[in-house]
Amino acid sequence: MGDTESSEAGIWRRGLEGDAKAFGEIFDLHKDRVFRHAFRLLLDRHDAEDVTGTVFLELWRKRTRVRVVDGSLLPWLLVTAGHAAANTRRATSRYRALLDRIPRTEHLPAVEDEVLARLAPLGEDLHRLLQQLGPIDRSLATLVIVEGYPIGEAAELLKLTPAAAKTRLSRMKARLRLTIAPALSGQGDIS
Repeated sequence: MGDTESSEAGIWRRGLEGDAKAFGEIFDLHKDRVFRHAFRLLLDRHDAEDVTGTVFLELWRKRTRVRVVDGSLLPWLLVTAGHAAANTRRATSRYRALLDRIPRTEHLPAVEDEVLARLAPLGEDLHRLLQQLGPIDRSLATLVIVEGYPIGEAAELLKLTPAAAKTRLSRMKARLRLTIAPALSGQGDIS
């Protein structure tokens, strides 16, 4: 085991000196142990694969500060896997809590063919307008306007105050009216 430890330290030194192959050798040497540790903590193959990738990305990012213990990087890798697995568990927990807060509907009403026919000419303009919005405004528009969620729930999800969400929606609707007004001329109301 002494030879493996000393050779691993040598491989790592080569990696720190710029030898790209050395990093691949370290990955090959420890990827299975890191994956098994992550899997033990998460009990999910896909999450364990993600954690394994994160661990080796962190190894590369923090390579000048990585602590080698008894000639091996494995202890550092396993501790980092533990931290990454905890982060994954917290993110999964938050995501599940969010899904539990979203109201479930038994049946989504069908969209009337007539409404679709009237909206068809707006599709390109509407798509272009949505693409111009920032990610928060796009999510807000999708949740409130398209999916019909209450503005308060959408605001909470997006970490906005209800007043800020209302202001953003008002501005988006004004821009939408200006954008689609030419396409609506002669078609009447679309609601």
